[in-house]
Amino acid sequence: QVQLVESGGGLVQPGDSLRLSCAASGRTASDYHMGWFRQAPGKEREFVASITWSGGTTDYTDSVKGRFTISRDNAKNTVYLQMNSLKPEDTAVYYCTAGGWGRNKHAYRYWGQGTQVTVSS
Repeated sequence: QVQLVESGGGLVQPGDSLRLSCAASGRTASDYHMGWFRQAPGKEREFVASITWSGGTTDYTDSVKGRFTISRDNAKNTVYLQMNSLKPEDTAVYYCTAGGWGRNKHAYRYWGQGTQVTVSS
């Protein structure tokens, strides 16, 4: 069992930056590939980024490439999502996930409770 707790969300203006953190606990959390999804009101939960357990491979949805960076610190059992040049369309609840791979939300086993990111002027 792996527990995931996100933090770092908030209200920012367009063009600002935020860094989300996801603290993982439980059995061998550092062994899992991990990812970030987001869900805007009235929309499906969508893939944002993922990273392998070693951090050697990452994947991003096209809309965030060049603006977001996923990274991990296995010594701290923490995954980060650095979000730069934020846009209003990035507004959503961001969820950390583990225990799967790919862009399909059904492939992941563990989920955090989510953290709200709001981008508005």
